[in-house]
This record gives sequence, C-alpha cells and structure tokens, in this order.
Amino acid sequence: MTRFILRRLALTIPVLFGILFLVFALARVVPGDPCRAVLGERASDAVCDAYAKRNGLDQPIPVQFAIYIGQVASGDLGNSLKLSRPVGQMLIDRLPTTVELTLLAMFFAVVVGIPLGLWSAVRHNSKADVGTMVFANLGVSIPVFVLGLMLAYFFAVVLKDTPFALPASGRLSSGIRVETMAQVWGLKQLSGPLRGVLDFLSGIYIPTALITGQWGAAGDAFRHLLLPALALSTIPMAIIARITRSSLLDVLGRDYVRTARAKGLKERSVVLRHGARNALLPVVTIIGLQLGALLSGAVLTETVFNLAGVGRTLYEAITGRDYVVIQGFTLTIAIIYVVVNLLVDLSYGILDPRVRQQ
Repeated sequence: MTRFILRRLALTIPVLFGILFLVFALARVVPGDPCRAVLGERASDAVCDAYAKRNGLDQPIPVQFAIYIGQVASGDLGNSLKLSRPVGQMLIDRLPTTVELTLLAMFFAVVVGIPLGLWSAVRHNSKADVGTMVFANLGVSIPVFVLGLMLAYFFAVVLKDTPFALPASGRLSSGIRVETMAQVWGLKQLSGPLRGVLDFLSGIYIPTALITGQWGAAGDAFRHLLLPALALSTIPMAIIARITRSSLLDVLGRDYVRTARAKGLKERSVVLRHGARNALLPVVTIIGLQLGALLSGAVLTETVFNLAGVGRTLYEAITGRDYVVIQGFTLTIAIIYVVVNLLVDLSYGILDPRVRQQ
C-alpha cells in the first residue's frame, strides 16, 4: 500500500506541472491588459509600462513561467496584481468558505442520494422508482443559479417572519462573529505556518464554533449556509442517486446474490451486505469527482448568495486579468482534486477485498 501511495504521489507531479503550465499560458492568451483592468482611465502607456516592469510582465513568457515555478517551489504563490495582497493570505481568507459550502453540499448529496438510489433499485420499475428518477432528472436539469434564486425567494421572502425563514445571503447575521481558535485558546502570539493553518481552520465557521463552544454562532452559520448548500447539492445528489441505482441493479443480478437468496437470507441482508457494498465502487468514484467539481464550480452559488469564496474570487480575478491569483487558486484546487482522487483509490481496497489482493 505504501508503494502504491508513493507511486500515485509521484505521478501527480507532472499532472500539477501540466495544469500550472496550461493555466499560466491560457491566462495570458485571454485578451486584455491587467494594467488597464486595474487602473481604468488612468492607465496611460507610460503608467502601464512602469506597471508591467514592476510586476515582471515585461519579461518573455518563458522567463515569467520559470520565475513563477521558482516561487511556487519555495512556497510563495506571489502577490495579487490587482489587490497587492499575498495569494496565500487570500487563500486563507477565501478557501474556508468554499470548503465549508462544498462539504455541507456533498453531505446532503450523499445522505440523500445513496438511500434514494438504493430504494429505487430495490423497487425497480415501480411508481417509487419512476418518481425517484424523475426527481433525479429534475435535479440535473435545473441550473444552480435558478434553483438558488427560487430557494432564496421562497425562504427569505415568502416565509419571512415565520420560524421557517432562512437568510439568503452572507455567512453570519449582523452582530454575530465567530472567534478564531487562536483567540479562544490564547494563541494570538503564534506566527508562521502554524498560525496560517489555524486561521484557515478557523475560517470554517461551523466546526470552529462547535469546537470552541460558540453554539449560537454555529447555528447562525449553519442557517446561512443551508440554502446555498441545498442549491449546490442538487446536481451531485441526482447523479449519485442515478449511479447508485444502476450499480445496485447490476449487482443484484449477479450469481452470488442469487445464491444468498437461495440460502434463505433476508432481503434486507442480501441488499445491504451483499449488494450495496459491491455497488459502492462506482458511487465512490462519482463522489470524488463531484467533490472536486463542487470545489471548482461554486462560483454561481457564491455569487447568488453573496459568499466570498474561491469561485467568486476566481471570477473577479479572471475579469480583472489578475494572473497571479488565477494561477495560485487553480493550483490549490488541482492539488485538492488530486488528493481526493487518491483517497478514492485507497477506499477501493476497503470496500472490495479483491482490490487489496491485486
């Protein structure tokens, strides 16, 4: 297993290098000048020449790429061309919002999607099966921004001043804040990478508030994330339900399942112990792929619900021709995607003993 993990990690290096090269090249092929995007009407030719020289944009593209690779190798993602802030600090500020939203959305998708798929497969061709698949197709078909606006209107406007009303924007209500772990645990003097990790974890509000005993803030943060998480979870939920159904139907037709039934095992045991576990391999693969897709594709949800996360930051960086932010955020998402896929591969050995033997 150790050799397998090391081999997979070694193979990710050229993948990440290729992603970084493509993003670096494509960002500079897009029409537009970062100087004029930042300075607007004040961007004269002389000012833009000085701006390009100050930020190294006057160098040939291969030279710029070599310099950037050296920075990344040393752990420096550079500074934003537009905001003049370190990209690493921007990641600490913005990535927790997207991570928290993605994990909550994926939790809803898995908790609802897998049982729906199992239930639909067990009742194959029944009214319940047809209704479940119609629901799944609607989930795939409705765009996230349309569903998000519908949910925001219903829960924030129609149900206003009722116990079921939910906030339609932001992460916390006015006057409520989540104290960081450094503040609660008296670690304000901590600095360096450990402080960065602690600040990043503190930006994931719900777990931070629960760990530090800030129950009111935890409930408020959950209420603010509920609508965007529901809107974001519909597509992966529908896909997971459909894959679970088709995979379980295939497994239930196998010889060992018929043998288990012939031995007199209860149908519940046959489905859960012999069928579901073997049917979960493609489902786990889909969950891993959808988790990466949610991390990189939450821009519409974050825009509709006014959440300052990775998706919204990337959109602003692309429109503002902020190359450094685009490269740093894309590289981080790619690393997360690779790690998730590695965890998915390792889970195969847990779900299927035959994979461990191979």
